Amino acid sequence: MQYVADSSAIIDDGATIGQDSKIWHFSHVCAGAVIGNCCSLGQNVFIANDVVIGNNVKIQNNVSIYDGITLEDDVFCGPSMVFTNVYNPRSHIVRKAEYRKTLVKKGVTIGANATIICGIVIGEYAFVGAGSVVNTDVKQYAIMAGVPAKIIGWMCQCGLTLGLTKMLNPSMVTKCRCGLKYSIQGDNCQNVTND
Repeated sequence: MQYVADSSAIIDDGATIGQDSKIWHFSHVCAGAVIGNCCSLGQNVFIANDVVIGNNVKIQNNVSIYDGITLEDDVFCGPSMVFTNVYNPRSHIVRKAEYRKTLVKKGVTIGANATIICGIVIGEYAFVGAGSVVNTDVKQYAIMAGVPAKIIGWMCQCGLTLGLTKMLNPSMVTKCRCGLKYSIQGDNCQNVTND
């Protein structure tokens, strides 16, 4: 077997799970799910049918990845964080045809107990603070915090803070201790290491 799953996990026939991935206690992976290599699904994780998960993704305990959600490579989902896929749910109205897709791009970290409202894109290497509620698209490298979440600063790919928005000039170039260099202009940040 190319992946490891605890005996209590349910892996439906047809699910695609990559090499060296690990699925822990009481998790459920549905038939249409695609999971990459070297992923880790913690205890009590649910992966629906219409889900694509890249390589080296870490999903901590008590997280459900519903239909219409894509996680690119190197995404971290903290314990008990929440994704949604229906914007205005009602128990007595079936809205499966109205699922909104959510894209979480490469290298994103989502903190414990954060909530991601459906239909958005979270940019590469963004960092969503624990307990935040994200209801709009997120810029790459942005640090998001609060309810609703707002940009409070920028973060390097390595996980070190580049600075808080209140402390930064409207336009600047900054170098992280790891050696990567970033251009920050207003509410945008980009890696300019090779420029």
